Amino acid sequence: MMHKLSITELSKGLKNKDFSSVELTKHYLDRIAVSELNSYITVTDELALSQAKDADLKIAKGKGTILTGIPYAHKDIFCTKGVKTSAGSKMLDSFISPYDATITEKFNNENMVMLGKTNMDEFAMGSSNENSYYGPVKNPWDQKRVPGGSSGGSAAAVAARIAPFATGTDTGGSIRQPASLCGITGIKPTYGRISRYGMIAYASSLDQAGPLTQTAEDAAIVLNSMSGFDDKDSTSATKETPDYTKNLGNSIKGLKIGLPREFFSEGLESDVEKVIMQSISEFEAMGAEVHEVSLPNSAYAIPTYYIVAPCECSSNLSRFDGVRYGYRCDDPKDLNDLYLRSRSEGFGDEVKRRIMIGTYALSAGYYDAYYLKAQKVRHLISEDFKKAFKSVDVIMGPVSPTTAFEIGTVKDSVSMYLADIYTLSANLAGLPGMSIPAGFSNNLPVGLQLIGNHWSEETLLNVAHQFQLQTNWHSQLPVEP
Repeated sequence: MMHKLSITELSKGLKNKDFSSVELTKHYLDRIAVSELNSYITVTDELALSQAKDADLKIAKGKGTILTGIPYAHKDIFCTKGVKTSAGSKMLDSFISPYDATITEKFNNENMVMLGKTNMDEFAMGSSNENSYYGPVKNPWDQKRVPGGSSGGSAAAVAARIAPFATGTDTGGSIRQPASLCGITGIKPTYGRISRYGMIAYASSLDQAGPLTQTAEDAAIVLNSMSGFDDKDSTSATKETPDYTKNLGNSIKGLKIGLPREFFSEGLESDVEKVIMQSISEFEAMGAEVHEVSLPNSAYAIPTYYIVAPCECSSNLSRFDGVRYGYRCDDPKDLNDLYLRSRSEGFGDEVKRRIMIGTYALSAGYYDAYYLKAQKVRHLISEDFKKAFKSVDVIMGPVSPTTAFEIGTVKDSVSMYLADIYTLSANLAGLPGMSIPAGFSNNLPVGLQLIGNHWSEETLLNVAHQFQLQTNWHSQLPVEP
């Protein structure tokens, strides 16, 4: 079945004329049509088939790349010209983007095929995909459970094989956590590696795009296409982008793995810890060395993140005022009423909660006490990693303290925020992080987290690929209903 093939296998099939891009695209569109996961907000059938026809012509002329003709799902936070870009919010339910995000443009230049835009937590604010205006996404392993967030629609689509790969964004773990809960591979590269132009902003100093894929090899292929300097993004890094597939075959013998003692403490489910430690044993069998490291300030990651991110979201979302674009209330009495009701009606509860926190923390008399102090702690968290990477090559641990929980069972915000306890630090420090399938607990996927030093995506991908050559967790599929 075509949907079980990796990107490498699909590309080879297209090149060998085993099937066409149009046939492949129709196959995925047919699967999407019967899916009950609510993973897509918009399915772009006509556009996809048109792009597939163009891709077939390019392949016939021998001018395609490895990604030409490959379908994908696009998180609905990336602007796509002529297609609704909602960010999972009522505020942008009617917004048709007049331009393409840089990532969208890169994919179009390679004649890739966009199947549609995936569901997500509103403005990427959430850890469960229950905060979407379009309703929660269901986890394909158990449809009563969440897929993780905010890139839950993308993760569920890849796990259910209704997309070969999907894009995601990671502000505090929103690629890695849903990848873990859905049993797929997801990587958040170093901050600045991928352009944020055309990616609707949540927290500008934390947001980073990345791919969600079946395998580490697929992730390397897609990351090659997504990465690179963009003069339209002032936070884009000028550092040269390597070929991420080049060193996937390197041995990891002698690799120094750091296990942070703070990641294996109270709150981590015992069954999840067992899966993680079994994975570490697999690396040891391949010749890696394991060392204990300490990240003493990681305990402050959650309070630090939930000051910095809401402050930035408060600023970024101030543009949605009911005047320029986006949702506008009916019959406003005056300008103040227009602002108040447009924002009250257009934003969901979690978004309003974070705007209020951020506005308060940035207000006169509180900036130094909250925001400035949080930035100082952020620096300490970054220094912890610098110290750790002097003695190890990669840090490993859990992605999430639990497996996927049931939809509607986590009621309070603090408990929900704790789901990101192991992922937030990498964003605060701007480091690359990755989740790879590592096993199961009670028939639910568990992801292993890999964190590297700045610009070490090559190392993470190589380590992940070598693990996947020795295990088959990444090839496990949920039972289709």
